[in-house]
Amino acid sequence: MIFRDVPEGAILFCTRKEVYFSLNQLGVMIWRLLPPECTTEDQIVARVAQEYPKVNMGTIAADVRRLIDDLARHDLVEAQRAA
Repeated sequence: MIFRDVPEGAILFCTRKEVYFSLNQLGVMIWRLLPPECTTEDQIVARVAQEYPKVNMGTIAADVRRLIDDLARHDLVEAQRAA
């Protein structure tokens, strides 16, 4: 996996599957909060909410889940759901 900051956010490149994925600034923040920084999705949502206090928590949770699902779909992370 290659991570490269760019002015608009970042680019991820999976060398195994040769997949490029772009992240905006919020996506970069979420990427950096993935384990080991935060160990649960709820912790990620809480940290994002601290930075964006005017945004509805449900919206933040949905955005975090959508990004994690997209990253997992492209084999850029392994998404684990609670049992």
